[in-house]
Amino acid sequence: MHITISKHSDQFSTAGQIKVEDLTEIAAAGYQSVICNRPDAEDGASHAGSAALATAAGALGLKFAYLPVVANQITAQDGAAMQQLLDQLPAPVLAFCRSGNRSTNLYRLAQASAAETATAQIGNRSSAFEVVIVGGGSAGIGIAASLLRRRPDLQVAIIEPSDHHYYQPAWTLVGGGAFDIQKTVRPMRSVIPEQAHWIQAAASAFEPDHNRIKLADGSTVHYKQLIVCPGLRLAWEKIEGLEQTLGKNGVTSNYRYDLAPYTWQLVSSLKQGTALFSQPGMPIKCAGAPQKALYLSCDHWLRSGVLNNLQIEFNNASAVLFGVAAFVPPLMKYVEKYNAKLSFNSNLVKVDGERKLAWFDVKDQDGHITRQEKSFDMLHVVPPQVAPEVVRNSPLADAGGWCEVDQATLRHPRYANVFALGDACSAPNAKTVAAARKQIVVVAENLIAARENRPLATVYDGYGACPLTVEKGKVLLAEFGYGGKLLPTFPLDPTVARGSNWFLKVSVLPWVYWNAMLKGREWLARPTKN
Repeated sequence: MHITISKHSDQFSTAGQIKVEDLTEIAAAGYQSVICNRPDAEDGASHAGSAALATAAGALGLKFAYLPVVANQITAQDGAAMQQLLDQLPAPVLAFCRSGNRSTNLYRLAQASAAETATAQIGNRSSAFEVVIVGGGSAGIGIAASLLRRRPDLQVAIIEPSDHHYYQPAWTLVGGGAFDIQKTVRPMRSVIPEQAHWIQAAASAFEPDHNRIKLADGSTVHYKQLIVCPGLRLAWEKIEGLEQTLGKNGVTSNYRYDLAPYTWQLVSSLKQGTALFSQPGMPIKCAGAPQKALYLSCDHWLRSGVLNNLQIEFNNASAVLFGVAAFVPPLMKYVEKYNAKLSFNSNLVKVDGERKLAWFDVKDQDGHITRQEKSFDMLHVVPPQVAPEVVRNSPLADAGGWCEVDQATLRHPRYANVFALGDACSAPNAKTVAAARKQIVVVAENLIAARENRPLATVYDGYGACPLTVEKGKVLLAEFGYGGKLLPTFPLDPTVARGSNWFLKVSVLPWVYWNAMLKGREWLARPTKN
């Protein structure tokens, strides 16, 4: 046979795009029915249309049905329609689309609707999958792609309500005038692996004792294995008055897609006055990002000849500039170069944008806290960050609200079929995309090992990376693991800021993100083996 057929059962098989002349061989192979799941207009109608195929199939005594679906947009209703066709058409049935993946997903969804674990509920829909991933961010898409590269037939669902996917590490560059904000966003459907089923809804409750998840739309999703990676929540509301003034009155943040361009607008227009930068208590995503905003802003003001007209202050709720001691001395040289004042143990708690005032709770060496008022012309804010409520309020959470995991295997200590990675997991590593890139391999290999009753041999060493943009054109590449252990990828002194690291940050890493990490290609991402 000239086409490649994947047999899922004695009654059902799938294939990629077929031609009219293939139908003779399909009929000779014993198939009784053909289902077309590819829209006729897809890719400019360069393939055989359903009408021509239906006519040719009829002439050969084959039943033909047309159920077109768009990749990554398959709904529960599509699955129900597929099940109805399978109930009506004589078997065996061959379904096809461009590659066979959509037909496979439709078949799995049809099966899930009738599975024993998919208990029907009045007014609700219920479905079941082998692996359910909660979260469609860097960790969620990356782990889905890596799993499906290892096991293409694995039944994977991704629960993610957002329409868009963001490359957040570039937002600091946007705020420094060095990157186009439009290049940091793509439609969510374009990054979800074609074999994965996208459930566009928010998870509202984890029920791990019953292997199920409640969704905000009232439906239920059952799983055999669960991967928790919904990211963290930016708690803007914890700073009084902040939400009312964000994006105006000189108040901005590189932690939001719509605000990063405003940061650059403020930086490029400020010629004199006071610029305040804040950093909340840990944990936060990318612990170096708050000071990256400081350095890139100061570098622009220095190059523009206005730095001496500005009073610059970095307010850090922590007691140190950076958590890994080896990188503090080189960073301090830039702090001194830019004549920036450092205020440690200083936590932003209130903002009045119209009056250009900010209040900080400052803790002295004896632990006493006083509230200090400071005026500003520009204020760059990094909000407090917390675990999502759906995790915090679940049996999966640790005392801090994060999804509890063994820090080596990333498996939950109390629920053996649950893994977590990314910003929402409890492992004591830096919350960065670089950390997720390494964690993806650990979870993919350990989850499959658990499915096959093998030991979990893949170990996460706490790797995280923070490319500290200390000036436009130079980056200090901080790579480290648990306990602050230095884990440089390249055989160079990691405490030296380099132009090559800037090229890596601005050009290489975004390409690797979109074309490797989110596609399941694990370049330089291999973890340690036990």
